[in-house]
Formats: sequence, C-alpha cells, structure tokens
Amino acid sequence: QVQVVESGGGLVQAGGSLRLSCAASGTTFSAYDFGWYRQAPGKQRELVAEITRSGGTNYADSVKGRSAISRDNAKNTVVLQMNSLKPEDTAVYYCNAKYVFLSYWGQGTQVTVSS
Repeated sequence: QVQVVESGGGLVQAGGSLRLSCAASGTTFSAYDFGWYRQAPGKQRELVAEITRSGGTNYADSVKGRSAISRDNAKNTVVLQMNSLKPEDTAVYYCNAKYVFLSYWGQGTQVTVSS
C-alpha cells in the first residue's frame, strides 16, 4: 500500500520561508509524478507545484518565482521550498502521488503565515 506523508508546515511570519517535505513509500517512487496542492478554509483545493517522473516542473502563477519543487528518488522524497511567504499562502498543503490512473494523497500539513 502506498503511503504519502507530508511534513514541514508551521507558523511563519510574512516574508519568511518554509520547506515542505513529502515522503512516499510502498511503491516505485521514481515512476510517480508528484504534486503539492493547498486548500484554504472555504476554498477549493488548488495545485501549487508539480514535478514529473522525468523532473519537469510546473507552478501556479501565485507562487511562481517564490517556490521551488524538487525530488530525490534515492530518498523517496519531494520537497517544496517556499520563500517570501504571504498571508494568502495560509492553507493546508497536501502532497499527491500519481501514476496513470492511481492517485494517493497525504494527510496534509498546515501552513500559517502571519502578517
């Protein structure tokens, strides 16, 4: 069974940085595409950044230039580095692992940015 676990959330002041990690186990990590999503209260879940199994990346306009997604297939880990954080970045951040029609979600990690 595939397990996806996020970590690294917390409370940070506006302008600060956070490093979110996603660990996936129980499968061939390198075969999966990964995405970071977020959901703020009362809003729909939205894509923040994604990285394909070949290393291609894509970012939401709202975080472009402030964030970087990377993967380490040897450590079965995907990292989202977020800089210059804004209060509107406050949300629960979820990691998603996707392979063909298979999709697995973690439990989420809270990110709160104070003004």
